[in-house]
Amino acid sequence: MTDLHPTLRAVTDRIIARSRDTRTDYLRRMDDAATNRPGRAKLSCANWAHAFAGAPVKDKLTAMTGSQPNLGIVTAYNDMLSAHQPFERFPNIVRQAVREVNATAQVAGGTPAMCDGVTQGRPGMELSLFSRDVIAMSTAVALTHDAFDAALCLGVCDKIVPGLFMGSLAFGHLPVVFAPAGPMPSGIPNAEKARVRALYAQNKVDRATLLESEVASYHSPGTCTFYGTANSNQMMMEVIGLHLPSTAFVHPDTGLRDALTAAAAKRAVELARSGEGRMSRVVDEKSIINAIIALLATGGSTNHAIHLVAMARSAGVLIDWTDLDELSSCTPLLARVYPNGSADVNAFQAAGGVAFVVRELAESGHLHTDVTTVMGEGLEAYYQEPVLDENGKLVWCDGVTESLDPDILRPVSDPFQKDGGLRLVQGALGRAVIKVSAVKPEHRVVEAPAAVFDSQEAALEAFKQGQLDRDVVVVLRFQGPKANGMPELHSLSPALSVIQDRGFKVAFVTDGRMSGASGKTPAAIHLSPEALAGGPIARVRDGDIVRLDPDRGELTVVGCPDFAERPCAPRTEASLQTASWGYGRELFGAFRHVVGSAEEGASVVFAQPPAGPPGTDTPPDPNVVDRTMDA
Repeated sequence: MTDLHPTLRAVTDRIIARSRDTRTDYLRRMDDAATNRPGRAKLSCANWAHAFAGAPVKDKLTAMTGSQPNLGIVTAYNDMLSAHQPFERFPNIVRQAVREVNATAQVAGGTPAMCDGVTQGRPGMELSLFSRDVIAMSTAVALTHDAFDAALCLGVCDKIVPGLFMGSLAFGHLPVVFAPAGPMPSGIPNAEKARVRALYAQNKVDRATLLESEVASYHSPGTCTFYGTANSNQMMMEVIGLHLPSTAFVHPDTGLRDALTAAAAKRAVELARSGEGRMSRVVDEKSIINAIIALLATGGSTNHAIHLVAMARSAGVLIDWTDLDELSSCTPLLARVYPNGSADVNAFQAAGGVAFVVRELAESGHLHTDVTTVMGEGLEAYYQEPVLDENGKLVWCDGVTESLDPDILRPVSDPFQKDGGLRLVQGALGRAVIKVSAVKPEHRVVEAPAAVFDSQEAALEAFKQGQLDRDVVVVLRFQGPKANGMPELHSLSPALSVIQDRGFKVAFVTDGRMSGASGKTPAAIHLSPEALAGGPIARVRDGDIVRLDPDRGELTVVGCPDFAERPCAPRTEASLQTASWGYGRELFGAFRHVVGSAEEGASVVFAQPPAGPPGTDTPPDPNVVDRTMDA
C-alpha cells in the first residue's frame, strides 16, 4: 500500500486533533440514536397507520409486518432546474425497486431548490446561499417522522447537495445514499458561449444573439455541463462514498441511469438490513479530506471553500481555509474542464471520469483508502464503472487505467500543474480564497489602483461608461453573508474578462462569492471578515494601491501606513434597504443577523454551539478553531 503524502498526513492529524471533542460528541449522539431501535418499532399503531394511510395495499401489507425496511426519499425535484427535472419519475423507480427486495419506500419530504443560473444578477440570488441551510432544515423535517430505516437523497445542484448532506447528518445513525440525475448532453462549445457573452457585454451583439447562444448551451434535462458547483457536488459525493461508483455523469432518461437509481435504492435497503454503512461512519475526517483533495485535483468550484466547512461541521469535523491551502499545495491538478479548460463534463467522463481520478489519487498516496463507503470498506469499488449487459442487467467493470484524452485528464505522474490551484490569500484586507487553476500565470499577480463599489450594478455601470479601462482592482464590498446573504457575482465575469482582454491588469476583490465557474481573471473572494462585520475591506478607498499575489499568498494595501487606523466606510441607506426588502429577502432578516462568517461556513445552523443533553457539558463551539492544536 502506497504511503500517504506527508502533507496530507500532517493536515489530517491536525484536523483530527482539532475536531476531537466535536466529533466525539457527534458520534455519541448518533450512537445513542442507533440504539433506540428503528422508527417502526417504537411508533404507536396509530402513528404507524398514519405513515402508510395513503400507500398502496401491497406496501401496507409489507409495512404491517413491522419487520421490513422502509426507505425515506428526500427529493429536491422541481421543473425549474434542468438537473432536477428527471427526479419527477425517480420515486416510482425507487418504490418498484425496493418492492422487489420486500421493502417499502416513501417520499418523506421535499426541499426547495433554487437555480443560480436563473437568479444570477437578480435579487433572488441574495437568498441562494441561505437556501442551503433551509434545505438542511427541511431535510431534517422530512426525516424527523422517524419512520425510516435508511434514506435516499435526490439532489444535484449548487446549494442542494450541501444542504441535503448537512440535514442527513443529523440522522447519521441511518444509512444514507445519494442518487444523482446526471448531466445534459453537450451543447455548443463553452469557448463559443464565453465569446458571445463577452461580445454582449461590449454591446457588439444584441440580446437575441445572446439568447440563441445560451439556449444552445442549456438545452435539455440534466446538469449544466461546465464544471461548476453542481458537478463538483456530484464528484465529491462519489469520492466521499455516498454514491454508487461512477454514477455522477451518466445522462438522465437512459436505461443505465434508471438501473443505477434502482440499484442505489436496493443498496440502501441492504445497508438498513445489515446495520452497516451508517452515514455518521461514512462521513468522517478522512472522507472529508478525500473530498477536498478530489475537488482540488479536478479544479472544482470555489463555493466549496464555504460549503465544505459547513458540511464537515455537521459531522463534528472542523476545517478551515489554511487546511484547504496546504492540501492544495500537495495536490496535483489532473483535469482541465471548463472553465479551467475547453472540455465539458461529458468529455471528462469519456476520458476516464471520476473512476480514473480516484484510482490515480489513491494509488499515489493522495487519498485516504482506509475509509467506509456505502459500498463497504476502502475505495477500490470506486475504480469501477457501470454498464448494461446484453440482457439489460447492471454490471460493474474496471474503469480505464490510462486517460483516453490527456488534454482533459492526466495521471499523477504528468499533471497539468503540481498544485490544486485553490489558494489562501491574506494580509491587511483579511483572509480570502482564490482559484488560480483557470488563470494564466501572467495574469495572476496584480498591483493596481482600487475602484470601490457597494453594488454589482454600480460596478457594471462603471464598466459600461469606460471608467474601468485601465489597470484596476475592482473592490466590491457589503456582499457578505451578514450584509445581503453573500450572492454570487458572476454577472461581473464577462466585464472583467473584457478588461483583461484589452491588455490591462485586472483583479477582483470581494466579501461576496464569484461563482462555481470562476474563470480566467484573478478573483480574491469570500473575504473575511466582511465589510458589515468591520472587515478591513470597508476601509479601502478609490485609488488605494491593492496588491493581489496568490503565488505569495498576499492580499494587501500598498503604501498606506495609516490603513489600519482608518474608519470603516458606512453602508449606504439605499444599499441597506435594497438588501433587506423585496423578493422574499425580508423573510431572511434573522438569518443575516446570526449567520457565521464565510470561513466558518456562512451557516445559520452552526451560528451557535449545539446544547448538550441534560446532565452533560455543552460541547465546544464549532465556530471557534483552536489554533493551539495546530502546533
